[in-house]
Amino acid sequence: MAKIYQNSGPHLFLLLWKASHAVNAYSHKSIHSAGLGSLSDFAVLELLLHLGAQPVNVIGEKILLTSGSITTAVQRLEKRGLVTRERSTDDARVVLVHLTDLGRELIEPSFEAHAKDLNKLFDVLDEGERTQFANLMRKVGQRAEQL
Repeated sequence: MAKIYQNSGPHLFLLLWKASHAVNAYSHKSIHSAGLGSLSDFAVLELLLHLGAQPVNVIGEKILLTSGSITTAVQRLEKRGLVTRERSTDDARVVLVHLTDLGRELIEPSFEAHAKDLNKLFDVLDEGERTQFANLMRKVGQRAEQL
C-alpha cells in the first residue's frame, strides 16, 4: 500500500474533502434553521433573489442540479407558494421561474442570516488569506475541469 505524504495530491485531496464535508454540514445547519430543509431549495430561492426570474435550465446549470432535480425543486417550491412558473413572452418554449412575494419574504432574511453564518465561519481567515483561498480554489477547480 502506498504511503500518503504530506502535501501530496492524495493528502491535499483528503484535506479538501474533510473541510468540504465540515463546511457543508455547517451550511446545512444554517439553511435548515431558516426553515428550508434542502440546500437546493435555498439555492433556487437565493439565485432568484439576486438574479430575478430565470429559465428552469439556467437555474439548474448555475446551482449544479440535473434537469430532473431542478424540476423537482421548483415543483416543491411552487407547491409552497414560494415561486411561480410562467412561459416566456419572448419564447414560449422557455419556462421562467419567478420568486413570489411569499418567497421573497422567506429568502431575504434567510439569506441574510446564512451570509452572517458564513462570514462567521470564514472569519478565521484574514483578508489576505481570503483572497489567497479564493484564488487557490479557483485555480484547483479550473485545473480539474481541464483534465
